[in-house]
Amino acid sequence: MNETSAQYQNFHKTRIAPTPSGFLHFGNILSFAVTAVIAQKIGAKILLRIDDIDRLRTNKEYVQDIFDTLNFLEIPWHEGPRNLEEFEDSYSQVHRMPNYNEAINNLRDAGFIYACNCSRKQLDVTNNENDYVCGCQIQQIPLLAENVNWCLSANKDAVISVKNIDGSITNNTLPADMHHVVIRKKDGFPSYQLTSVIDDLFYGIDLVIRGKDLWSSTLVQHQLAAALGENKFSKITFYHHPLLMETPDKKLSKSAGATSIRYLRQSGKSAADIYTIIADLMGINGPVTNWNELGEAALVAGY
Repeated sequence: MNETSAQYQNFHKTRIAPTPSGFLHFGNILSFAVTAVIAQKIGAKILLRIDDIDRLRTNKEYVQDIFDTLNFLEIPWHEGPRNLEEFEDSYSQVHRMPNYNEAINNLRDAGFIYACNCSRKQLDVTNNENDYVCGCQIQQIPLLAENVNWCLSANKDAVISVKNIDGSITNNTLPADMHHVVIRKKDGFPSYQLTSVIDDLFYGIDLVIRGKDLWSSTLVQHQLAAALGENKFSKITFYHHPLLMETPDKKLSKSAGATSIRYLRQSGKSAADIYTIIADLMGINGPVTNWNELGEAALVAGY
């Protein structure tokens, strides 16, 4: 990353967006550190956006863990809630439900929505073209039918252009796992893909830093924003960093076990200890004792 390049000078806001469905782990901290260092280099502010729209998986203990972990590790943010009470009073995604519902209704009225009663297991089945098998759009199931998801009528062949932080453009089409992306879930709540687009636009985000595992989400969010007529989304720049892996084929997951920061903190580990452990897992040599050193070392190592 060339921090002196002119295209980096106009960014003004990025975000960290944890989901409170488990305790934060090493992989989360690596992503936060990379985000904080890049933001520092380009003079961007950081928004803390906690994605709690999945009401079945959201837990107050997990939300509190986000604040406890960020404060313990001294990871900075400039906008957003400072504690659980402020989050629940002003920043929870439930406060933006009117925004999400308006977007869903606009997609419905424009004909971009169809009802789908497939289970996740059914959508895991692919055909010879490696596309997911779903005949719901052809069946034209009524949107008001019970126990259905509302899905985006995706344009599988459309070329999607994504702006990269180095100034280049990546052109791609939707991967198979995003051909039947859910916009409104069976419980009536909006999906992550919908809320992420609306929130990034709502908060004026112009730089998104996320793991490479969310590349397909980046693509479908661009197509979703286009369907909504939100052209500003196409101007957002993206940086996708490699993941910290548990095994070569398995990324770290949220856990109350040894990879969670909460567990290590309660076991007496210091913030410096935790940063050192993460650096060791990445194969980084040398002293790494804070978010700045971890983020800098990660970028040098290709993260």
